[in-house]
Amino acid sequence: MSFREQFAEEARSERPDLALLCLYLAAEADPSFDERALDQAQMELDRLAGLLPYGLRGGRAWAAALTDLLGARLGFHGTPADYERLSSSLLPAVLERRRGLPILLSVVWMEVARRAGGPVYGLALPGHFVIGFGDPQERVTVDPFAGGAALGVGPAEVAAAPLEPAGTLDIVLRILNNIRAWAGARPEQSAVALWALDLSLLLPSHPASLRYDRARVLVDRGEFREGAAELDAYADVIAPVDPATATRIHGEATSARAMLN
Repeated sequence: MSFREQFAEEARSERPDLALLCLYLAAEADPSFDERALDQAQMELDRLAGLLPYGLRGGRAWAAALTDLLGARLGFHGTPADYERLSSSLLPAVLERRRGLPILLSVVWMEVARRAGGPVYGLALPGHFVIGFGDPQERVTVDPFAGGAALGVGPAEVAAAPLEPAGTLDIVLRILNNIRAWAGARPEQSAVALWALDLSLLLPSHPASLRYDRARVLVDRGEFREGAAELDAYADVIAPVDPATATRIHGEATSARAMLN
């Protein structure tokens, strides 16, 4: 199977593997990415997990150990410049550079801790992503983007953070949304926006509006016939609940077809 087919299969499995999904995602951005590169990334995560001390107990001990290893000793963290790089959203590149967006650095920290048996989970804050250790009601929350700086060690911070850990597929969709945002600010990167949308649509649960977004990307790329067809299809789906919007989108499809003349 292609990496895209493996992505779809893994996303629909009973317990989707976060690291695998992130690696299959990275393959879309790098045509040279192969099974060997995938295995190397997995082995690096295993190697990092093996550097953690044995016998850790409790959220604070796990948070301290990960912060010491990944943040202090190995220098995993983020900078403002990382928001300008597509590689900051790709797990193999983040493992190599030890730089990335908050959510990808959090993936590294979670996967390393998980391999060592740590009680870790992701927390999707508005506009940021961090990780928690231990019981959700008494957790220790740290920020991998800041090299493991503590967040939420007091009652007010705990109360303000999400109560539910972020699900694997929610994390993947958020990564893909970040990639789309990066590409959306760069019209010459419309191919990146398209594959990010394609992967998002392979997830078993996703916003229906992504189909409209994909159609608009196709039109913007000059693929007027295919884009118009997808606009019409999306309009037909929403017509029973939102006829006014459906009419507008059918109009967009007509305008796209006119560009063929």
